[in-house]
Amino acid sequence: MPVTRRELSEAAAHTEGDGPPKRGFAVARLAALAAIVGAAVLVALLMFGGDSDYRVTAVFSNGGQLVKGNQVRVGGRPVGVITEVALNSRAQAEVEMTVEKGLTPLHEGTTATIRATSLSGIANRYVSLEPGPNSNAEVGDGGVIRVDRTSAPVDIDQLFNTFDPRTRAGLQQFIQGQATQYDGKSKEAKDTLRYFSPALSATSRLTRELVVDDEVFERFVVDTSKTLGAISERREQLSSLVRSTGTAADAIGDENAALDRSLELAPGTLRKANTTFVNLRATLDDLDVLVAESKPATRDLDVLFRELRPLVAASRPTIRDLRVLVNTEGPNNDLIDLTAKLPRLERLTSATFPRAIRFFNESNDEVDTLRQYSPDLASFLTKFAQTTSYYDANGHYARVQPIFSPFSYDAGNGNLSRVPDDGQRLDGFEQGTSERCPGSATQAAPDGSNPFDVPGCDPSITPPSN
Repeated sequence: MPVTRRELSEAAAHTEGDGPPKRGFAVARLAALAAIVGAAVLVALLMFGGDSDYRVTAVFSNGGQLVKGNQVRVGGRPVGVITEVALNSRAQAEVEMTVEKGLTPLHEGTTATIRATSLSGIANRYVSLEPGPNSNAEVGDGGVIRVDRTSAPVDIDQLFNTFDPRTRAGLQQFIQGQATQYDGKSKEAKDTLRYFSPALSATSRLTRELVVDDEVFERFVVDTSKTLGAISERREQLSSLVRSTGTAADAIGDENAALDRSLELAPGTLRKANTTFVNLRATLDDLDVLVAESKPATRDLDVLFRELRPLVAASRPTIRDLRVLVNTEGPNNDLIDLTAKLPRLERLTSATFPRAIRFFNESNDEVDTLRQYSPDLASFLTKFAQTTSYYDANGHYARVQPIFSPFSYDAGNGNLSRVPDDGQRLDGFEQGTSERCPGSATQAAPDGSNPFDVPGCDPSITPPSN
């Protein structure tokens, strides 16, 4: 209680006499001193306040690498610190934290989440609070945020622990393969990153276009779901296909030198094939009808492929031999060398073939005439030996003499006389033979297929029938 100047003067006046006035002055002085001490204590309490921090405990399923002194944040701003991390009887982490007065008291519905500034850091965790509505009941000083209102982070180690040994080994091989792939190619990787941002922008535009028409996008998602369902129903065949693809990839890897050579030749080949591909568009349009008609038959293709698998396995030696036929070390011994020589062959035949074509075109009349006598020629080649054969069960052999010889035989003296060159050499041949029709060297067939009647011949001249 404050003391006024008047009271101090009256107390001083009472000290001038003896007795009760002196006692009253002492009481007043003690009261003034007590008032001063009380005011000082009040000021100290207001300034320092003692241990008045608001404390709350959050229960987590695991501590998430929290340590004493980590921050407590609300909306990303620090509002307190963690004072203690302990383990309760249920093997749960009890995290005690202080919160500055501006946000206290917290209310029911407050959630607490352990977060990290990065996955690879250590001791960089903090607790993020999301205060509950002020209309809910208050959480008193020393209160508890239950485990159903908290969430702990999933560390990357926990993610890796979910993999089985085979998957972890595959992931290690993948990472090592990535390191091998980019070893010594940092410049190329840097150049590739320049296109990463445009790729993301293009992907973003594509995504926006996909969701422009909700109905079409929904139908696309439904059809995709049906497709994946059909694939899952044939997972055994798909698994076999993946294994076969792996085997094929291994075989291709074994031929990396040949593959590298093929890739070097590919740009030129593709440029030359561009015109062909353009012309194929019309063909592909026509093939749409064939594809539509073929769809019912494709349902049984999986059975065909299963039965075809042994054939493919048995064809491997043939394919290896074919590879040797296509490409073998050394000159002039494989199809590649043959293909390389084709341009020279084309230059050589560019002059020869036109003359040959002209010859065959001009020979058409002669060939047509000779074609009519092909039965006679065939009969001569097959039956002439029988004409001069020895006597057998079928009859006597025949004695023949050329009738178009340049000599004549004189039976009187056994000499040969020269026939003059005035056309007499063919007199015997011309008697009754020049008018024969093609095919008249044998008896006429009942179906009338021979002889072949052409201008200038007599079809009645045929050998007598048996």
